[in-house]
Amino acid sequence: MRPQLLIFDLDGTLIDSRADLAAGINFMRGEFGLNPLSVETVGSFVGNGVRKLVERSLQGTAVDLEKALEINCAYYADHLADQTWLYAGVKEGIPALVSAGHRVAVLTNKAGDASRDILKHFEIDRYFSAVIGGGDVPNLKPEPGGIFRCLEIAGMVKSQAWMVGDNYTDLAAAENAGIRSAFVSYGFGDERGLKPDVYFASFSELVGYFV
Repeated sequence: MRPQLLIFDLDGTLIDSRADLAAGINFMRGEFGLNPLSVETVGSFVGNGVRKLVERSLQGTAVDLEKALEINCAYYADHLADQTWLYAGVKEGIPALVSAGHRVAVLTNKAGDASRDILKHFEIDRYFSAVIGGGDVPNLKPEPGGIFRCLEIAGMVKSQAWMVGDNYTDLAAAENAGIRSAFVSYGFGDERGLKPDVYFASFSELVGYFV
């Protein structure tokens, strides 16, 4: 296979971050006297950036969103990887893809600085041509601007690019950018009726497809 640019989503694709995301949300809720939410519930709110995550976690309450965002972000910044893990196959799979001649990038709706810190924590940051997150480009996925930025940085063209993720935002972003998409079924997002070019049940299966 000729060199490809594989643009990965982060939460639900490379990392399982649900426990730490839930801890941040529940710390924030506790500051307002609200009961905690389950990890599964918080996980279902992930995918459209931190503002939407906090907003969804406060639905039905009268809590000030800006204050809640400030509390949540401050807590989460200090607990990015307490209970966050790379999915099986990622630690060895990313360098294998690069060794095979492919380029890799991350495009996430998580804040860019937090995303880079997490990849650095797991010692895989050096493999990525670009790590684009919330605040790095004007619009979040499913808008295609982040994909175009990754292509520009990597020096690749659309016919060589894939968006890999676990959520409809990833599939829609790929469609909007005119590139192919891959859906990882082990994550915690959903397709919402969108159809990827290929499905993968594990990260190792993905690596086997491209290497």
